[in-house]
Amino acid sequence: VQLVESGGGSVQVGGSLTLSCVASGDTIGRYCMGWFRQIPDREREGVAAIDSDGSTSYADSVKGRFTISQDNAKNTLYLQMDSLRPEDSDMYYCAAGADWGYGSSWYLARPSRFGYWGQGTQVTVS
Repeated sequence: VQLVESGGGSVQVGGSLTLSCVASGDTIGRYCMGWFRQIPDREREGVAAIDSDGSTSYADSVKGRFTISQDNAKNTLYLQMDSLRPEDSDMYYCAAGADWGYGSSWYLARPSRFGYWGQGTQVTVS
């Protein structure tokens, strides 16, 4: 499956952005889908994940501010980001992983379980 992110940009503190990830080559509803973020010299951090049953999980740092969703008809994954903070500034990546039923929280903690990655989209909050 190929993944292409969009929607990043620069926003003021407290603002909102919506990231999109369009998939091709397979149906995202079969996968556990996730959003991760990373800056150079840091480990990739799970932000949010949604499994094939529609169950969602979030990093503690974004709970109540970010919402992950997907539109299977459009084969697109979204990340609605509200109340953005400077520490949310990062490169955001969309990822897809084979869903073996361990639950979205399990996958969120294990970036290595995602075999397909997009090229990333930059978010800057200032």
